[in-house]
Amino acid sequence: MRIIGLDPGLRATGWGIILAEGNRLSHVAHGTIRTNPDDELAYRLRTVHDALTELLAEWQPGAAAVEETFVNKNPSSTLKLGQVRGVVLLAPAQLGLPVAEYAPTVIKKAVVGTGAADKDQVHAMVKRLLPGCNVTGADAADALAVAICHAHNAATARVIRSAELRAAR
Repeated sequence: MRIIGLDPGLRATGWGIILAEGNRLSHVAHGTIRTNPDDELAYRLRTVHDALTELLAEWQPGAAAVEETFVNKNPSSTLKLGQVRGVVLLAPAQLGLPVAEYAPTVIKKAVVGTGAADKDQVHAMVKRLLPGCNVTGADAADALAVAICHAHNAATARVIRSAELRAAR
């Protein structure tokens, strides 16, 4: 299954697409959607939506995963992040894709093995888990980590469902 991971941000929204075939993961593509800080908020949100819609049409993932919002000390920044996150959730949902959400600590634990990992550890593991992937930019690396997290969680959910079905017979 092709999975798109998304790391929402108003200045930069990272995206990363992986292919999950059983336990094997491979890199497909990644990048960053950037907005102009001089533009009005509504136009910046539209920029993210339009770019994400184009990406989804081009790469046609089967699922999307989004990093959950963390609370900033600045309420205005938190609100803007929530708004861009809403756009990031909406775009794949408009296409009927299942959209999963993961807390940053869950993503770090899935990729590194500890929820307290720092960004450098996460990025190093993304490169290790996706051989040949030359990650450009922290936002894209974070988005790939979100996709990896979803792949691991989806695989675990399939195993559990399979075991439950066998037990029910």
